[in-house]
Parts: sequence; C-alpha cells; structure tokens
Amino acid sequence: MNTQPLPELIAQAQQLVTQIRQHPQYQGLHFDCDVTIGDVTQFFNTLQWSATASTVDISREGFFQ
Repeated sequence: MNTQPLPELIAQAQQLVTQIRQHPQYQGLHFDCDVTIGDVTQFFNTLQWSATASTVDISREGFFQ
C-alpha cells in the first residue's frame, strides 16, 4: 500500500495528465468520448482542493489574523 500523502499523489497524477495532453502521439489521436482531458484535469483540481482543505493546519498562531 502506498503511504505517500494524497495531495502528493494527486499532484503526480496532474503532472502525468499534463504530459499526456502535450504528447504528440496523444495530440494526433482523434477519438470521441464523453470524458475529456479537461474533465480529468478539473476532477484532479477539485480532488486536490478537497484533500488539502481537509489537512490545513490552523493551529499556527496568527493564521486567521
């Protein structure tokens, strides 16, 4: 089982999606599907926000000041 923090795993997945989107072989593909790379990117952005929002350390002095 992977013990890497979830936000790090999400960041790695986002980097892979970016690399896939920029790959010439991917850009040459012409297929029709219901889910786009943009949808996947949005999913990871939302997941990243949710994962980091639940781990925000508000115990630091002056965090809300």
